[in-house]
Amino acid sequence: MTKYSKKTQEHVEETMHKKKEGKLYSGSGKKVKSNKQAVAIALSEAREKGYKVPAKKKARAAKKKAVVKRTTRSSD
Repeated sequence: MTKYSKKTQEHVEETMHKKKEGKLYSGSGKKVKSNKQAVAIALSEAREKGYKVPAKKKARAAKKKAVVKRTTRSSD
């Protein structure tokens, strides 16, 4: 299971409360209705604030592609 810092957990909790009160809006200005979207917004904001949050899936995939395995060749 992924680990989040205490501050990140608190931020997600606050964001979920805002969502349940109907006070959470997406970037386009529409009201957030989905719990998944609310959590995604909270984690994104936590990353911006510098809290300990794992990288996004796309960022992890790009990092894996960047690592190139090199084979060693023996010079005879």
